[in-house]
Amino acid sequence: MLLHIIARGKIGRGPEAELVDRYLKRIAWPTRVTELPESGGRLPAPTENGVTILLDEKGEPLGSLAFARKLETWRDGGRREARFLIGGADGFGDEERGRADLLLAFGKATWPHLFARAMLAEQLFRATSILANHPYHREG
Repeated sequence: MLLHIIARGKIGRGPEAELVDRYLKRIAWPTRVTELPESGGRLPAPTENGVTILLDEKGEPLGSLAFARKLETWRDGGRREARFLIGGADGFGDEERGRADLLLAFGKATWPHLFARAMLAEQLFRATSILANHPYHREG
């Protein structure tokens, strides 16, 4: 299953970009990052039989194991792509939220899109590591 991060805003070449790249390169699954301008621009067409996840402050705060199990369920159910959307400064509207398969929150705090992208990349690496029985994740 393709893990596709679609984010508003350019990350540039700073330390945040290095951190995102560091985690994405460690993921054994195929990954893609698409950057959109802060406003406007068109979302890439969804893959048939894909799933759309919005990072949103109103979303569900899943723990790492629960997040891994969601990915596992989608992968094993034949989903071809998981699209993770990171919004701009104003987030997402009700219509966009209504079209999503999952609203995902990294706690109750609001995070800058650069941090959200880095946290998502790390959680994707952690989740795929959990599913591969890799010792990266520790419960306790």
